[in-house]
Amino acid sequence: MKKRLRTALTLAALPFSVSMAFAADAPTLSAEAKAASGKIYFERCAGCHGMLRKGATGKNLEPANSAKLGQSRLEKVIGYGTEGGMPNFDDILTKDELKNIATYIQMPPEAPPEWSLDDMKKTWKLHVPVDQRPTRKMNSVNLNNVFSVTLRDAGEVALIDGDTKQIWGIVKTGYAVHISRISLSGRYIHVVGRDGRLDMIDLWYEKPTVVATIKAGFETRSVDTSKAKGYEDKYAVVGSYWPPQYTILDGLTLEPLKNVSTRGTTVDGAYHPEPRVASIVSSTTKPEFLISVKETGMVKMVDYSDLTNLRETTINTAKFLHDGGYDSSKRYFLVAANASNKIAVVDIKEGKFEALVDTAKIPHPGRGANINHPKYGPVWATSHLGADVITLIGTDPKNRPEHAWKVVQELKNHGANSLFVKTHPKSDNLWADSPLNPDPKLAGSVTVYKVSELGGADAKPEVIDVAAAARLGQTKGLQRVVQGEYNEKGDEIWFSVWTGNKTEPSAIVVIDDKTRKVKHVIKDKRLVTPTGKFNVHNTQHDVY
Repeated sequence: MKKRLRTALTLAALPFSVSMAFAADAPTLSAEAKAASGKIYFERCAGCHGMLRKGATGKNLEPANSAKLGQSRLEKVIGYGTEGGMPNFDDILTKDELKNIATYIQMPPEAPPEWSLDDMKKTWKLHVPVDQRPTRKMNSVNLNNVFSVTLRDAGEVALIDGDTKQIWGIVKTGYAVHISRISLSGRYIHVVGRDGRLDMIDLWYEKPTVVATIKAGFETRSVDTSKAKGYEDKYAVVGSYWPPQYTILDGLTLEPLKNVSTRGTTVDGAYHPEPRVASIVSSTTKPEFLISVKETGMVKMVDYSDLTNLRETTINTAKFLHDGGYDSSKRYFLVAANASNKIAVVDIKEGKFEALVDTAKIPHPGRGANINHPKYGPVWATSHLGADVITLIGTDPKNRPEHAWKVVQELKNHGANSLFVKTHPKSDNLWADSPLNPDPKLAGSVTVYKVSELGGADAKPEVIDVAAAARLGQTKGLQRVVQGEYNEKGDEIWFSVWTGNKTEPSAIVVIDDKTRKVKHVIKDKRLVTPTGKFNVHNTQHDVY
């Protein structure tokens, strides 16, 4: 009986079955509608608002707050979105689904179950032992220029040959893969889905092949592998939203080795039951993982050289931490504290807090973008969910201390609701998207600046309608253009045209970085809701 109950704790079983009493006159749903709404909340809302609805990037949605808005207003907010970065769902959800999810968030949240190391071990599948894998590369594909592309609603990733622009293989993965990370050897891609499934893909086969799988939690968002000298590919680490924890795994088999909870007090001193792992970056100079814990506002520098005597250096920054990346020297880690409108800076070499930088509303950098500014030298860039600007922060305290950890320039973006900025060391361009903007024209366009012109007063952006270039015709949903990603050489940038509905056509638009003209449009019925793209070489070597 216990085994059957454990098996039932899957994505399809959400919301979870821990009941809570509430007033007789409170909103209610049928069991079927409640289960369907819980699944929608998990897939579409929990990432920003939390499983317990305490809020982070999104607002607190506990009944005391959501009930104040009332049914009608909640339906409108969910349907039309907000200027703070919440997308509209009226082109994704039916009227009944909108109505039911508005009711659902006025009902008490239900506590999800835990997920222990023992639970993980029971889901771990070593499909191909290490000694049975190829001893040499069995294909002629230029692996350095392969793109791992998230097919969000299909629960798959497409491995696309960047040289030929052809799909090399489609791999079944977890729901809505959040990121793909490449092992330091360049052989393995680790992809983690929002349903907690982690897959390890071996690129040495004739076709990309999953060699190990594990369910690391009920919701996960981040993964990386060990990169320090002597630890290449030795470990992987996966961070969960629920339960709030990180898990260190064997880097070649995904066998779970060490599980660490992130529950505790915030930088304000208050206890939080759901401090989720927002992002992970692997140090290239020390055997450490940098783990950003969203709700606590803390960055944990985890020394993995001795798992028995695991050491953490906990660095207080600000709430709520999200995503981030290295500066150009790779000495400093910059991460968005987007609810505080700040960028936190950690000195990896010294293992200590360096700075907090005030920015515009809700910075959302992805890994950020490093450029050499003609006036201010090395700077790191972020765009914003809540403001139509691209923020440039000085990152050279040694040679340009007067500019270090200060906003040196704000560039105009074509709209707010941006998710990613992008550049490449071989490029003279800086790109930004705005996919969550409710305006179809803005959601389908990107802004690009010429870096070498940024020091002058005449620097003006070009706004490119990438969605129009895809020529998908009329679609029910907005054609959102998201996450530019460069090829290995840095002479092409790829954008996803994401309709947000798996029944609608999508595409990937390849732009010549020098001319800014469309070079190729990848269309294929297998490209179901493409979103994130991760070039093997650039991801492997933290090029951004």
